[in-house]
Amino acid sequence: MTLPLNLAINTVAVIGAGTMGIGIAQVAASAGLRVLLFDVNQEVLRHSLTEMTQRLNKRVEQGKAQAVATKEMLNCISVAQSLPELSEAQLVIEAVAEKLEVKQTIFSELEGICNEKTIFASNTSSLSITAIGRQLTHPERLAGLHFFNPAPVMKLVEVIRGLETSDTVIKQLKELTLSFGKVPVICRSTPGFIVNRVARPFYAETMRALEEQIASPATLDSAIRDAGGFAMGPLQLTDLIGHDVNYAVTESVFQAFGYDPRFQTSLMQLELVQAGHLGRKSKQGFYHYDDNKPQPLPLVAEKIHLDQPLNIKAHGDWQIFPEFAQLLTENGISLEGLTQHSEQFPTLIVNDVIIMLTNGELASSHTQIQKQAVVHFDLSANYLTAKAITISCAAQNNTQQNQQAIAFFQSLGKHVIVLPDYPALLTMRTVAMLCNEALDIVNKGIATALDTDNAMCFGVNYPKGPLAWGIQLGWQRVLSVLENLAQFYGDSRYRPNPLLRQLAAGYQSLSFKEQP
Repeated sequence: MTLPLNLAINTVAVIGAGTMGIGIAQVAASAGLRVLLFDVNQEVLRHSLTEMTQRLNKRVEQGKAQAVATKEMLNCISVAQSLPELSEAQLVIEAVAEKLEVKQTIFSELEGICNEKTIFASNTSSLSITAIGRQLTHPERLAGLHFFNPAPVMKLVEVIRGLETSDTVIKQLKELTLSFGKVPVICRSTPGFIVNRVARPFYAETMRALEEQIASPATLDSAIRDAGGFAMGPLQLTDLIGHDVNYAVTESVFQAFGYDPRFQTSLMQLELVQAGHLGRKSKQGFYHYDDNKPQPLPLVAEKIHLDQPLNIKAHGDWQIFPEFAQLLTENGISLEGLTQHSEQFPTLIVNDVIIMLTNGELASSHTQIQKQAVVHFDLSANYLTAKAITISCAAQNNTQQNQQAIAFFQSLGKHVIVLPDYPALLTMRTVAMLCNEALDIVNKGIATALDTDNAMCFGVNYPKGPLAWGIQLGWQRVLSVLENLAQFYGDSRYRPNPLLRQLAAGYQSLSFKEQP
């Protein structure tokens, strides 16, 4: 079967009136399409429609939406009492429970109801599109159309190609999602697709640090959020998502990849799930959600006042961090005469203390080699705007040397989070792992570099795409971090991707061209 590229989609059917289904219906109706909404539980359907109507009307009352446009949008949505009533739709989007057999049954029934040119799409977040379409006579008409919650707000849509999905179906769905004002990314059907696969290290590295008693949840979250530049800390985010949901996704990806250590689940998170401490929805997770108790604050260094001024010199390649370079020059620190694009990590000498960007080794190991006090600082998306900076100090340092380093960063207007001597601290190891996983996506032809970065920026609001971050740092630096972590832990979890090794050696370069 060949579908024409100019196939007009005027009517969209949505099966499932839960949170995702009703959100997708709103997106399609907002684009002026006729929407047929069906759910086997008509009571759930009526309740969802009522809630959506009340929510949208409230926006009108608050002056956030126009009354006429809202009424027209709501009039686009009709209720279907049975599957046969969906026969007029040119596109059917399924958004029911994540059960393979249920989805297969629905699409098998639809094949006998809908026109042969009708496109079928599943909003699945974890199931194989190829497996869902296995029982179809024409699996080429089926694709994944994974919206993110809340669908009317989130910009990203993953357009997923099963083994037999037609190119014309993929192109049609890409054009449609663009007309919705969304950012479509195209990927092959693979466990976790792009976002839920690449994002695993974001949670895993902080949970590992928590299991190793590096710091409290509030301090670790602050290291990623306030110092690293992410919108939320991993632990507070999993509390928001729900540990049952987040753990299930990790377990699903872990199993699908043959229990690869890269996707190792957290025993600490499993224990939360077993205890029913699911996060905000159960009022307890990594944090307690009691209205009468304030959330715990991150631990930051107390303000240090030194009697003598600091003597500061800069070395290495500060061009990779233009915001940090600006921060230094604004505070009177000269960067003149530095070698641009040096392989040396950005380094400062504060009195007799070497302050350097972490490279995955211990600060104590550097002190042994340098025979000089060493303090590591962590990666940040934007050192200029970050409220905090994370550091770790070598065990050999004395108190005065550590205080000099802390006082220096405080003089730049930053709160200072001091972690134990932990390799690659927290943001650097997290970003290096995100880079590694994103490169695996590209290396195996699952998605383009552009779509992979767009997926992480628009799907989970990362401050930078992992691949763009890798290019900024330099692939050799990313490789060094992972190799040092692998050596420290003796864990294949940190093994570098083959493409990372090729990029670091200069054998290849990444293309960010849009997919034709």
